[in-house]
Amino acid sequence: MKETNGRFSIRLAREYDIPAVAAIYDRVLREEEQGRYTIGWIRGIYPTEETAGTAIAAGELFVLETEGKVIASARINHEQMPAYARVSWSVDAAQDQVMVMHTLTVDPEMNGCGAGKRFLQFYEEYALEHGSPVLRIDTNERNLNARRMYAAAGYEEKGIIPCEFNGIPDVGLVCMEKVLLP
Repeated sequence: MKETNGRFSIRLAREYDIPAVAAIYDRVLREEEQGRYTIGWIRGIYPTEETAGTAIAAGELFVLETEGKVIASARINHEQMPAYARVSWSVDAAQDQVMVMHTLTVDPEMNGCGAGKRFLQFYEEYALEHGSPVLRIDTNERNLNARRMYAAAGYEEKGIIPCEFNGIPDVGLVCMEKVLLP
């Protein structure tokens, strides 16, 4: 599967993409550690190279490229985080009707280029192609940039759930939803 739109192309990631994806995680974590980003991730806990490898092995990691360079990635599947069970969703949908995007990451060197918005567009198209009109996504409540981007794309915050998230303690997990079809 490869989908091209203007200057960006999105494809299913392969094992050879792990170093590029892990390097993006590293740059995002460095920005967080230096106080330029507020995402809520912790180096060595989440995300890691293993995060990318596991998603690739499952056939669920997608990468966005421009000029042959991987600049963003995200995992897309039907897996809802355990905290989702405590959310009052607007739609009571079967598991296969719900698509979830995890770990959307854009290279900080490409900040502001529209890659995040393009990935959201791809996510919505992919979900519809796979018969899943209910979209869910989450982010750390501290990640105000992601929350604004998701809200601008039509995602509604349905709850902030206190939890441990992928090994990170004391996270306020902002759970968001968008329904594509009535």
